[in-house]
Amino acid sequence: MAFLRSLFATKQIIRQSLSTESSTPKGFLAVYVGESLKKKRFFVPVYYLSKPSFQALLRKAEEEFGFDHPTGGLSLPCDEAFFFALTSQIR
Repeated sequence: MAFLRSLFATKQIIRQSLSTESSTPKGFLAVYVGESLKKKRFFVPVYYLSKPSFQALLRKAEEEFGFDHPTGGLSLPCDEAFFFALTSQIR
């Protein structure tokens, strides 16, 4: 039950950090998550980059998409449920 509360809280924080502006808030990194036609943009704190679990996801993104991705953003090869679970563990 505590895991579900943590997952819900993380989802709320990430969704609250979404912005209608095209710029990314200072201290955050914009990432795209989800299926190719239904990708959603999320902002994650930059300190996530130092976390081993997030680094593993970044390596997977590099293998799948390379460094030259057509959307111009950082796409993560996972669905939203996995993304929320991962970020709740980091938090």
